[in-house]
Amino acid sequence: MGAVTTALTLEAGRPWPLGAHWDGGGVNFALFSAHAEAVELCIFDGDSMRALPVRQCSDQVWHAYLAGAAPGLCYAYRVAGPAAPDSGQRFDSARLLLDPCARQIVGRFSWTALDDPAQTPRACVVDETFDWDGDAPPAIAWADTILHEVHVKGVSRQHPDVPEPLRGTYAGLASPAMIAHFQRLGVTALSLLPVHHFLDEQRLASEGRVNYWGYNTLAFFAPEPRYAARIGGQTVIDEFKTMVRTLHAAGLEVILDVVFNHTAETDEFGPTLSFRGIDNQSYYLLPPGNLAAYENFSGCGNTFNLTHPRVLQLVMDALRYWVGVMHVDGFRFDLAAALARDSAFLPALRQDPMLQQVKLIAEPWDMGPDGYQLGRFLPGWSEWNDRFRDDVRAFWLTGEVGVGALAQRLAGSSELFGGAGRAPQAGVNFITAHDGFTLRDLVSYQDKHNELNGEDNRDGHGHNLSWNCGEEGDSNDPLVLEKRRRLQRALLTTLLIAQGVPMLQGGDEIGRTQAGNNNAYCQDNAMTWLDWRTADSDLIDFVAGLIALRRRFPQLRRNSWLTGEGGGEARQPDVLWWHPAGRPMAMADWQSATLGTFAVQLASDLPGAGQPPDSRLLLCLINRDEIPVPFLLPAGVWQQRCDSSAPQPFAAGRRETTSLVAARSIQLLSRE
Repeated sequence: MGAVTTALTLEAGRPWPLGAHWDGGGVNFALFSAHAEAVELCIFDGDSMRALPVRQCSDQVWHAYLAGAAPGLCYAYRVAGPAAPDSGQRFDSARLLLDPCARQIVGRFSWTALDDPAQTPRACVVDETFDWDGDAPPAIAWADTILHEVHVKGVSRQHPDVPEPLRGTYAGLASPAMIAHFQRLGVTALSLLPVHHFLDEQRLASEGRVNYWGYNTLAFFAPEPRYAARIGGQTVIDEFKTMVRTLHAAGLEVILDVVFNHTAETDEFGPTLSFRGIDNQSYYLLPPGNLAAYENFSGCGNTFNLTHPRVLQLVMDALRYWVGVMHVDGFRFDLAAALARDSAFLPALRQDPMLQQVKLIAEPWDMGPDGYQLGRFLPGWSEWNDRFRDDVRAFWLTGEVGVGALAQRLAGSSELFGGAGRAPQAGVNFITAHDGFTLRDLVSYQDKHNELNGEDNRDGHGHNLSWNCGEEGDSNDPLVLEKRRRLQRALLTTLLIAQGVPMLQGGDEIGRTQAGNNNAYCQDNAMTWLDWRTADSDLIDFVAGLIALRRRFPQLRRNSWLTGEGGGEARQPDVLWWHPAGRPMAMADWQSATLGTFAVQLASDLPGAGQPPDSRLLLCLINRDEIPVPFLLPAGVWQQRCDSSAPQPFAAGRRETTSLVAARSIQLLSRE
C-alpha cells in the first residue's frame, strides 16, 4: 500500500468530494449511504487488512481522513445495515465493497471465489498529476465530424505494424500504425466501446467466455485494466491519458461509450460488490410493489436510479472526471432513455458548463414501456438514428422501402430531428454498428449464425434487412462477389452523402467478417479482432475517397435543414429532386413501389468566395435496379467525382446531357 507514516487512526475529514482524494498529506474518504448504520474503511497491506470505523456522517455522507496515506493505498468498505430485501435493503457487514468513485481497481473479480476477500476488487488511491504537454481538444464541429466506432482491443490486436506488447491496448490504439490508418481514412473521432471497469457475467465465465463488448460496468471512474500494456510500469490511468494526448495531437477526438443504465451487480441473484451493499434502495430503481426485485429497463437485471440526487451526482461527477481529468471529447450513452426516466439527467447535462462543451450522443431507447425515444432528446444532443440504418438497408438490400424513404434519410430525417431548434447533426447515421452484422456480412448472410455464442442461435436480431446476394456465406461465384462489392460501396456512399453525422463501424472499411455472427458480444478472439492481413486496400481507399469528397462539398454537411428554396450567391434551390427522365420528382414517383432510381441536386449554403467553382452544385444519381439506367442531366457541364461501381471510382469524367448509372450504384457529379 501507499506509505502511511502515522498510526492508522482516522480523523473526521470532510464529506466532499465523494471518493478517495490525496491532498499531499493524507487521503480524505467520503462515501454516500442514506441507510447505513455503520461503515468501516478497510485498509490493505498486501494480504493483510485493517478495518477502521468511520464515525463521521454528514448529510448521509460517511467521511474520514487518514493522515500520512498516499497514492497506492488499497482500500474497500464494509457497510452495516438492515439485511431486509423485502424492504429494499441488502446490507451485509461481512462483505467487502468497492468504492463507487474508485479511480483505479486492483485485483480481478472471480465467480469461483466470490466470498474470498483476497479475490475482491479493491480501490486504489491515485495521484492525478500528469504532463499533458499542452494538450487541447481538437474541438471538431459536429458538421465536420466522422465517427469511427472501434473496440480498443479488437482494432489493433492483430495489426502486424503495432509492436506485439502494445497490441490490443490503449497504447496500441494510439500507435503510429493505427493513427496512420485513421488519418488515411479521414475520420475525425474514435467512438470507443466501453472502457469503464467491467465484469464478465457468470454464465459467460462458466462457459469460458468473456463480455467482449464491455457493457457490464462496475466502476464508472476507472479505466478497464485488461486493455493496459503497462509498458515501463505506467499505470492504467496514465496509459489512457497518454492515448488521449497522442490521438488529440493527431487531430482525433475520443468519444466514450458509457453504461450508466445498469451495473454488473445484475438482478436479485447477482453479486453484491458495491452499490447494492452500500445502499441498495438509493442506487437502484425498485418496483414499488416488490422491493426485493429490480426494475429492469436495461434488460440486464437492474436499472441505476438517476432519480436520486446523490446517484445523479455520482454520474455527473464521473462525466466531469472523464472530461476534466482524462480529457475525453464526448460520450455515447448506452440505453440513454433509461437515464431520463423521471430524472433530471437531461437538464443537468444541458446546464453543466463543462459538459455542454463536449459531444453528447444518445442511444435513444431502452427496454421499458415507451422506451423508444428517437427524436425526443433535447437540443445539444445527437442520437443514434436506427431509422436511417433500417431504411437504407431496406432500400438497397430487400426492396421493402422505396425512393421516398431513402430521400428522407438523405435529407437528415427532419421529421425526427427538425423540431426544437435542432440541426441535421442531431442524427447520427449508421448502417452497421458493433451490435449486428458487419457490412460485409450484411451482404453475405440472409440469416444470423450465432451458434458459437452458446445460446443455440436464439440471441441476436432476427430481422436484419440483409441479403446474401444468392449464396449464404463465403462465395467463389464472380457474379455473387460483384453484387456484394457494389452493394457495400453503394451503402457506404449513401452513408457519407447523407445529411447528419456519419458513423462508420471499425473494420467495415477493410472488409471484415464475423462469419454471420450478428451478436458477437462474447467473442474475444479472431472472429472479432480485425484481420489486417486480409484487409481490402481498395475498400479502404474507397472510404477515404468518400470522406474526402464529403469534406470538399459543404452541401453534404449542412448546418441547416434543406428547404427546396434558393439562397446564397448561386441563387440555386438548396435541394432539387430529379427523376431519371430529367423532370422533377412527382408525388406518384415518391409513392411508387417499383421506382428504384432518382437523383438529388444540392447547392452549397456557403458563400462562393474561396470555394472551388465546381463545388457549388452536386448531383447524386442513385440506381438500385439490376440494370444500368440512363439519367437525363440538368443543363450544364458536369464533372464526375465518384462512380461507386467503377474499378477506379474517383476517376474524372465529363458529362453534358446524360449519364449512365450502373446497376446497384451511385454517381456523384459536380457543376459550377
